[in-house]
Amino acid sequence: MEDYGYTIASVTKGLAAGEFSARELFNEYRDKIELRKDLNAFLSVHDFREPAAGILSGIPSAIKDNMLVKGTISTAGSKILKNYTSAYDATAIAKLTAAGALVLGKTNMDEFAMGSSTENSAYGRVQNPLDKNRVPGGSSGGSAAAVAADLCVFALGSDTGGSIRQPAAFCGIVGFKPSYGRVSRHGLIAMASSLDQIGPLTKNVRDAAMVLNAITGPDVFDSTTAPQPVPDFAKNLDKDIAGLRIGVPKEFFGEGLHEEVQEKIRAAIDMLEKQGAIISEISLPNVGASLAVYYIVMPSEVSANLARFDGIRYGHVSRAAQNLLETYMKSRSEGFGAEPKRRIMLGTYALSSGYFDAYYMKAQKVRALIRQDFDAAFNNVDVIVGPTTPSTAFMAGEKSDDPLAMYLSDVYTVPVNLAGLPAISVPCGNGSKSNLPVGLHIIGKMFDEATVLQAAACVERVLS
Repeated sequence: MEDYGYTIASVTKGLAAGEFSARELFNEYRDKIELRKDLNAFLSVHDFREPAAGILSGIPSAIKDNMLVKGTISTAGSKILKNYTSAYDATAIAKLTAAGALVLGKTNMDEFAMGSSTENSAYGRVQNPLDKNRVPGGSSGGSAAAVAADLCVFALGSDTGGSIRQPAAFCGIVGFKPSYGRVSRHGLIAMASSLDQIGPLTKNVRDAAMVLNAITGPDVFDSTTAPQPVPDFAKNLDKDIAGLRIGVPKEFFGEGLHEEVQEKIRAAIDMLEKQGAIISEISLPNVGASLAVYYIVMPSEVSANLARFDGIRYGHVSRAAQNLLETYMKSRSEGFGAEPKRRIMLGTYALSSGYFDAYYMKAQKVRALIRQDFDAAFNNVDVIVGPTTPSTAFMAGEKSDDPLAMYLSDVYTVPVNLAGLPAISVPCGNGSKSNLPVGLHIIGKMFDEATVLQAAACVERVLS
């Protein structure tokens, strides 16, 4: 095995040359997962199944535990689903296995994908493999840690406000959020249905493109998937970016951005300009309201989506309940952790009579303005770049007692989900002070994943 771990290309080559079999590689990864149990990246490990023929045949993968894999436990990081066995495969999983990918197991996550550090899991926090005293990001922290520690070739995560891109930045890997509607959400345990999106966490940009090739496309089980043609996302990764118009929002370089992150992002932008890209400063005037909008819209959808976990239809049933009302109240009280409870209460309040117009409807109107800002910017640029996160990976426990400080770690990623756009985090070096990875955030036009990947591949090529 290479020092940096297998990629899709190297596994495919090794299998073709007979250097190892799919079973041997799968078992090797299972052994590595057992040796690195200290990271707490995996919640369950699965058995080997002969792979189908396809573009990912024999490639061992890891799946965030909010995606259904038939016949396996899917907890979404919560006690309320600790014994829930999936009755079917999520569409993204069905597509992966049809392409030949192998599922090693399910990865740890913030409970119901609510968090930015993977400290909110009911099954213990995940450690960052680069520094075990730091967080791996969240909510897809288990998937990010598994890829960064080479406990799988690639992983799937979900991204509601940055939950693929932020942990990718903290762990020094690639994380891609497709356009809303590009990948089916059927079989994804919902957090906020208008924001959730499934995407890959990988060791390089080409692997991200390959996984996207496998999982994208319309789905009869998800009416929000778009009937867009699916291109070969890996086709133009080797092309140069001469003439590519890149916008740099001035709002992304204000208060709160750590100096070491800004240094690396500015250096990466200078590098893109030297490769022939045309750099211009742009403005997204309403982007400053994104977190406020997000923390009204998202909890409102959380409140509605998590109502199904009531001790009757799904999930944990309290043994202490004496009647129907106590069954609801005690089952939810015992099953949900602090962060889901916080967001359910916020969302229920925002949707309540007398406050719906003042909060939820106003937030949706500002959300439309944020989307219009991006639309206006893309009339003049092809992609938008900036930092993925305001800082490098922070210490475990550093922000656990301050939810507002934790929420600010997603300040650059949340606007993309509100607008439904594709975006990627790609490593652009280590910070001069922390010596931890910095992620460059590249945002594209709706359904223009190919251009985002092309720009990311250029960054990767030049900086490697």
